[in-house]
Amino acid sequence: MSALNTSDVFSKMLKIQVIATLAVAVIMFLFFDVHGLISATLGGASVVLGAYVASLVAKRSVNKTDASAILINLLKAEAVKILMIIVLLVIVFSFYKQLVPIALIAGLAAAALFSGAALSKLNV
Repeated sequence: MSALNTSDVFSKMLKIQVIATLAVAVIMFLFFDVHGLISATLGGASVVLGAYVASLVAKRSVNKTDASAILINLLKAEAVKILMIIVLLVIVFSFYKQLVPIALIAGLAAAALFSGAALSKLNV
C-alpha cells in the first residue's frame, strides 16, 4: 500500500467514524437532552482521536518491506490507540460530572464498530 493510499484509507475511516459518532450523538440528544449528546460525542471522539494517533504510528511502516517490522509497528499503533482511548475516557469520567454513561458507551461503540466496517468497505 502506498503512502498516499494509506492516507486515503485512514482519512476515509476517520470520516466514517465521525459520521457514526454524530449520528449516535443526535439520537442520544433525543433521549437524554444535551448531556446525552455531549456524552456520546466524547465517547466517539475518544475512539476517533485514538485512531488518528494510531494512524500516525502505523504510517511509519509504509516504506518497510520486512513483515515482522510491519507487524510490530501495527501492534504498536494498536497499543497506542487503546492507551489513548483509556486516557481520554479517564479524563472524561473525571471532569464531566453530567456524564450519561449509556450515551458515552453508544458513541464509543459506534465509532469503534464503524472503524472496522469502514476498513472492510474500503477493501484494504
